[in-house]
Amino acid sequence: MSSATRLWVSRMMPYKDPDDRRALFEIAATIVPFATAWVAAWALWPVHPLLALLAVFPAAGLMVRLFIIQHDCGHGSMFTSRLANDWVGRAIGVLTLTPYDYWRHSHALHHASSGNLDKRGFGDIDTLTVDEYMALSRSGRLRYRLYRHPLVMFGIGPAYLFIFRHRLPVGAMDKGPVPWVSTLATNAGIAAIYGLLIYAIGLKAFLLVQVPIVVIGASIGVWLFYVQHQFEHAHWERTEEWQRDNAALHGSSFYDLPKPLMWLTGNIGIHHVHHLSSRIPFHRLPQILKDYPELKEIGRLTFWQSLKCVPLTLWDEQSKRLISFREARRRMPAAV
Repeated sequence: MSSATRLWVSRMMPYKDPDDRRALFEIAATIVPFATAWVAAWALWPVHPLLALLAVFPAAGLMVRLFIIQHDCGHGSMFTSRLANDWVGRAIGVLTLTPYDYWRHSHALHHASSGNLDKRGFGDIDTLTVDEYMALSRSGRLRYRLYRHPLVMFGIGPAYLFIFRHRLPVGAMDKGPVPWVSTLATNAGIAAIYGLLIYAIGLKAFLLVQVPIVVIGASIGVWLFYVQHQFEHAHWERTEEWQRDNAALHGSSFYDLPKPLMWLTGNIGIHHVHHLSSRIPFHRLPQILKDYPELKEIGRLTFWQSLKCVPLTLWDEQSKRLISFREARRRMPAAV
């Protein structure tokens, strides 16, 4: 670890302590508006679908915020009690369609290996190097291109992930009972809540409200995760050169969104600080930027700059940049 990075790690120490009262406030400040927006969407659908969307979009954003609270519970940074973190995380996981214990394990692996080219595939977006892509067959390249297509990456993929893939412990079916218990218990909770809502308002009304909220919320969530690690000057190294804290600080972006969107997304855009010290509660991240404004210049992306990240699909180990298929094609026109 470089001396500069070591200094940042030490500076983060005072911000790590959870605050139980603040945690309860943040949960209430998210659950109540979420439920209100959900009911408003249901009430507005019979009037006009476009009016309902005025409530669907806030509800989807608040579902993302619920996920961030669950995420902090997984890091043990929401409450002082581990038991409280885990049971609140499990309960919120029912609302976000995410099996908490199973997800927490894969997310911990993501933090432990983020930016390590030799340990990809743990809770991250599949990213090939230029050489790996060139070595693929035509069908392999086509599959990777389809996977990285924006329609799949930010539309079909997120919906599939949260609605279908999270219903089974895919990738961990032989890892003992925990992934199964986590997934099936979450499914049971989802079935109970959905059953009650369908009984109360009917299947059609339920689907008209819940499906758009889940699909939009999932797409927002995947988009946020994408721009947090998929930007041009990200940080990827082979194991022998990889250092966790350097990769955390320079391999995660600072997604500089307007304050209302920062609040709605649980400040997860301050991702470089989160990866540097994942035990910091999300509501304390803005204070760190105030105290250390120089952190705002590390990996900063505005919303408009983030749109330019979409075509970036291949890691170039020579220039240490994420590049597009088009740039790779210009280099080797006969091979791409």
